[in-house]
Amino acid sequence: MITDAPVHRPFALQAMKIAKSFGDTKVLRNIDLDLAPSEVVALLGPSGCGKTTLLRIAAGLLTATSGQMEIAGRRVVDGSGFNAPPERRGIGMVFQDYAIWPHLSVLDNVAFPLRMRRQGRTERGGNAMRALDRVGLSHLADRFPGTLSGGQQQRVALARAIVAEPPLVLFDEPLSNLDRELREGLALEMGALLRELGLSAIYVTHDQSEAFTIADRVAVMLDGEIAQIDTPERLFSSPASVEVAQFLNIGALIDGNVCQTRGFTCNRDRLNLPDLRQSAPTGPARVLIPRTAVRPDPAGALMAQVLRCQFQGDRYLLHLGLGGDAASLVCPADQPAPLHSQISLAIDPDRLRVFPH
Repeated sequence: MITDAPVHRPFALQAMKIAKSFGDTKVLRNIDLDLAPSEVVALLGPSGCGKTTLLRIAAGLLTATSGQMEIAGRRVVDGSGFNAPPERRGIGMVFQDYAIWPHLSVLDNVAFPLRMRRQGRTERGGNAMRALDRVGLSHLADRFPGTLSGGQQQRVALARAIVAEPPLVLFDEPLSNLDRELREGLALEMGALLRELGLSAIYVTHDQSEAFTIADRVAVMLDGEIAQIDTPERLFSSPASVEVAQFLNIGALIDGNVCQTRGFTCNRDRLNLPDLRQSAPTGPARVLIPRTAVRPDPAGALMAQVLRCQFQGDRYLLHLGLGGDAASLVCPADQPAPLHSQISLAIDPDRLRVFPH
């Protein structure tokens, strides 16, 4: 009897306890990361958090101080000092500003990696045309990059990265030098294209909106560690720590205490949240109030001062101060509110998150 046994596919990338130091400075601290086939993971974090260092180790452009890494089941880094060179890893890369050569045609740009591998002219031309066809640009093969739009140049860079059918594509902040409006449009296009092609990719960015648009999962990197990795929706609804919530700017963090009789009481006695007493341990705590958890309501329990009222076309964004040392909060509203006025906010307790001290 013949049965269809499940086919095991190795991780596109598996990093185990990857660390990197420059002298006495620890840049990466025991990074563990698994990337499934056809999955896109964004490395998101502020400058200096280690995301580019991790990408360069995956590319073979830097050596790890310790740890192991596999790409499509093949060991490329191990703790004994072995570090496979970039050309032995079979990966594709998309760089900042795309790194497209202006003096070469679109076809020759895409075929260049195959030329470096000494693939025959006819064969590399056919493979380059197939890669261009996958990204919808085969009709522009004879054009030069200077005649293309930003989105078309992005697709040329992606075609060049996938022309050798790599098991993994690495993106090094390819949209970072563009203005925000163009970056948002190209991020939408890039995300759709990566899913359509079924690529396995690591995408480095410092832009939260870009990461959430493009990636299946986002790894928030802080101080050389992955502070949390999850889907964009889970990151926003369930941040693992105060630091993650602060970096993602999810909402306001308020210091206080949780007790069984009164619930959460703000240190400045401005806010009581009795609904939290059953869901949080007693003692000092910080409560995260996401902007998705509040709405203007005359009978609301939370008072806030309007610092700024921003018209968004289909709605208003109220930038609110909660007083004291608490962080500000952004709240969507259907109507404007006068500057410096006091408004009441209703709170959805199910969306609040408590971080015990």
